[in-house]
Amino acid sequence: MGASASGRGLVRRRRRRWARWTGFWIAVVVVAAAGAGWAVYAKLSGNITPDEAAAAELARYEKERPTSLVKDARNILLIGSDSRQGDDNARYGRDSGTERSDTTILLHLSAGRASATAVSLPRDLMVDMPGCRRPDGSRSAPRFAMFNQAFQLGGSACTIRTVEKLTDIRVDHHVVVDFHGFKRMVDAVDGVGVCLKEPIDDPEAKLRLPAGRVTLDGEQALGYVRARKSLGDGSDTERMERQQHFLGALVNKVRSNDVLLNPVKLYPVLDAATSSLTTDPDLASLRGLYELVRGLRDIPMEQVQFLTVPRQSYAYDANRDQLVEPAAERLFERLRTDTPVAIARDSSHGSAPLGPADSRDGSYGDSHAGPFAESVVTVSPPPTFRGNTAAEDTCE
Repeated sequence: MGASASGRGLVRRRRRRWARWTGFWIAVVVVAAAGAGWAVYAKLSGNITPDEAAAAELARYEKERPTSLVKDARNILLIGSDSRQGDDNARYGRDSGTERSDTTILLHLSAGRASATAVSLPRDLMVDMPGCRRPDGSRSAPRFAMFNQAFQLGGSACTIRTVEKLTDIRVDHHVVVDFHGFKRMVDAVDGVGVCLKEPIDDPEAKLRLPAGRVTLDGEQALGYVRARKSLGDGSDTERMERQQHFLGALVNKVRSNDVLLNPVKLYPVLDAATSSLTTDPDLASLRGLYELVRGLRDIPMEQVQFLTVPRQSYAYDANRDQLVEPAAERLFERLRTDTPVAIARDSSHGSAPLGPADSRDGSYGDSHAGPFAESVVTVSPPPTFRGNTAAEDTCE
């Protein structure tokens, strides 16, 4: 016996009500998820401090700054601040009311993001500094001084202008990271593994570690990358190499699927990274950072390269550095023109270029032979610089 018309109508009305309520709750869930997503985005973006003062100062000197030569290539200046201000940073020394650039790296991202080259600039490098705006609004006179004084004197803008004067490379973006942010970043990825050739027992750096592969937490990592006189031969060059190896290991850890594909692990990484950053206004949001680095995940690890600018002891003070020329200029030229940089690990040549050319002065180019040398030209390979890649394991 078939159902009555009134019965069928009741079923239809119930189905419509069920559909309306189902649609309503689906909409609620979607809106809630979108709201939560927007809240997370807003929080992470809000963590980043825009460096408006530096942007205004750089705009003031726009006409004298270098121009970018290659479209889509980018140069980012990474500055590690040694400020002791704040409860977490104060344990590393008394706050003198000033801060210097403890670590400075010029990161070149090639057009098309086929490679990334990070060049460490020694803090003790003697450089020509331009006149800079001090925090109190006064202006300094141009001077010849240690590189890390630029940050103390005029902040990131003064450091950027000094780097541009030194290299003739346009700095497109800058990022300043402090001690606390670095530690949080390492802890957020559950530590970073490094290889130690010998045990470390260094009370000053707060380190006591065995030889071999160890995983450093944030506090240990900070001591490891900042220690200078108490580890190795005590040189700033060795410290920069240690920093480069550690950054390569950190890049490997962050790029691993265990971090990038796990929201529970990815959020604290992003929160730690963004909360420690002061950047130029264009980068001061998640969208800005994403637009810059979205192609980095496709760069092979062997094309993520680290090196130190060719340097040697300053002629008038063995405790200071000066550039090795023409090697340094040839490195800067390759970065300006987005030309690949070749690196090799070879401790016998110090920081000077290596390779088939005359590594003592870093020269390279045409060589001639025979009585008709004018018309017989053999082009030497490009110079090779001492460094390492993020793909290398420091346990060898």
